[in-house]
Amino acid sequence: MGEPGQPGEGAAGQPGEGAAGQPGEGAAGQPGEGAWQPGPDLLRVANLDHDRGRRRGYPEAVLCEPKTVDQVSRIAAEVKAAGTPTLFTRAAPEHAAAILEELPDAGHVPDARMIAWPAEPPAPSGGTVVVLGAGTSDLPVAREAELTARYLGRPTELVVDVGVAGLHRVLAHLDLLREARAIVVAAGMDGALPSVVAGLVSAPVIAVPTSVGYGAAFGGLAPLLSMLNACAPGVAVVNIDNGYGGGHMAAQIAAP
Repeated sequence: MGEPGQPGEGAAGQPGEGAAGQPGEGAAGQPGEGAWQPGPDLLRVANLDHDRGRRRGYPEAVLCEPKTVDQVSRIAAEVKAAGTPTLFTRAAPEHAAAILEELPDAGHVPDARMIAWPAEPPAPSGGTVVVLGAGTSDLPVAREAELTARYLGRPTELVVDVGVAGLHRVLAHLDLLREARAIVVAAGMDGALPSVVAGLVSAPVIAVPTSVGYGAAFGGLAPLLSMLNACAPGVAVVNIDNGYGGGHMAAQIAAP
């Protein structure tokens, strides 16, 4: 499948939804008559939360990485049956193949290891979320964050390779950063970029430490600690390589 559409393309693309944003629900968010019910095969591996979109305003996502291909395939089949828009994150090639077999019209972005169904994001609303990747090696995590915010309905901008080794690179995007409602910064190594950015803008900064770096980076622990000790106020920190969490938080901050 090709890469999903850019912001502003098409409608929200949420098939079969009722007024509450979930398929076949009654007034209290309970399954109505004839509503989708999980099959017995799925209940042995997952209990999908199709009410989450109505309850929280954002649908559930499926983390593929720890799951077997068969489990992911069953989940994708039930997602299709329920008609609930879903993001699949950390999808290895074998996961992606199984999901796309069940959801052939989904959008697949291999470098972010993400699959979105439906492929078109909702029409953007709210403030702009700007996502920075400190280095090209941080791009998969940055892309995960950017796509998450986009599929949660925000206009997004992605800026890459603007780490602190060349401060002129991030300063060249200062006008864009100062227009953002929320900023996500994905960085490994010394993890210094979020603090630098937070000192230049009024928007909150969500720092995402990545596992990029040599031995003493300890798989992302060094940038994590650096970000937790940021000198500039207004920096919130999510877990190592958690682009989805960073993008989700930014989308909530930038909501209309």
